Amino acid sequence: MYQKLKGKKVLITGGAGFIGSNLVASMFKEGNYVVCLDNFSTGKRKNIEEFLNNRNFRLIEGDIRDLQVCREAVKGIDIVFHQAALGSVPRSIADPVTATDVNVGGFVKMLFASKEEGVKRFIYAASSSTYGDNSDLPKVEEKIGMPLSPYAVTKYADELFAGVFSSVYGIEVIGLRYFNVFGPKQDPEGAYAAVIPKFILQLIRHERPVINGDGTISRDFTFVENVIQANHLAAVTDNSGALNKVYNVACGESTTINRMYEIIREELGRYDSGVLNIAPVYGPERKGDIRYSLASIEKASKWLGYKPTHYIKEGMKETVSWFVKNL
Repeated sequence: MYQKLKGKKVLITGGAGFIGSNLVASMFKEGNYVVCLDNFSTGKRKNIEEFLNNRNFRLIEGDIRDLQVCREAVKGIDIVFHQAALGSVPRSIADPVTATDVNVGGFVKMLFASKEEGVKRFIYAASSSTYGDNSDLPKVEEKIGMPLSPYAVTKYADELFAGVFSSVYGIEVIGLRYFNVFGPKQDPEGAYAAVIPKFILQLIRHERPVINGDGTISRDFTFVENVIQANHLAAVTDNSGALNKVYNVACGESTTINRMYEIIREELGRYDSGVLNIAPVYGPERKGDIRYSLASIEKASKWLGYKPTHYIKEGMKETVSWFVKNL
C-alpha cells in the first residue's frame, strides 16, 4: 500500500473529468478538503454529483483561461492537482487555437495564481505525446523527439513553463506524463472519445468498432488507479530530489490495439456471450499518432516509490464491470 495525502486542502482543476473525478473521490477518502474547478466543456456534472452536498467539497464552475477564476480557486489551497486540459490529438489538429489557449494559456494562469497565493506544490498532468517522433523504446523521460501534433506541443510547453516557474519563483512542481489512461467514468461518446470506452460501448450495443490502421500499433495502457497513486505520491514526497521533475506514469507494459480489443471482448463476454463473435473493422491510421509506445517507469519508482497495482487485464476487468453497471 502506498502513502496517501491526508487532511489537506487541495484544488483539482478539471475535477469533473474522467481522471479528475476519480482523483476527487480518492482525496475524499483520505479526509482532504477538495475544491473542484471545471467549466464542463468536457467534464460531466454526473461525475461529481455524489460530492455536491459534502461539506468538504466546493465546486467552482469556471474557466482556467480566466485569471480571476484561477485566483479564487487557489485561495487557502495547500496543493494543486492540475488535470484541466483539452485532450485528444485529433481535437488539437482540428482546432489548434483553442487547444493552445486552454492547455498553455490556462496552465500558465493556474501556475501564476498558485505562485501568487503561495501554494506549496503544483502537480500537473503531462502527456506521453511529448515523446513525439522519438522511436526509442522504452520511453525515458530525458529523451524526447519532435512533436507530432499541436496537443503534444502544448503539453511540452507546460513542462517548460513549470520548470521556469520552479527556478524563478520557487514553487514546487511535479509533472506526471500519463500513458493512455483508462477506467471508470471515462467518456465513451463524442467525436474525440478515447478508444477503450468507445469500444466497450460499441460492443455492448453489438456494433463493430473501427480500429485505425492494422491494429499492430501499441500502447502502454494505464489503469486510472495507477494515476491516482502517482498523484498521491507526488503530493506526499518530502524528498527534495524528487521535486521539479517529470515522471512517466504507466505500467511498463506494451499492448497492441488488437490485443486490447481481444481483452475487452473477453471481459464483456462474461456478461454477454454475444459479443465474443463481433470482429472489428479496420480503417485508416490517424494523423499525429505515435506508432509504438512503452514507458520506462524506473524514474517514478526510484524517486516517488511508484509501483503499478493494475496492469491491463486487471484494469480492464474493473473498467468493463463499471460500464456494464452504469451504461
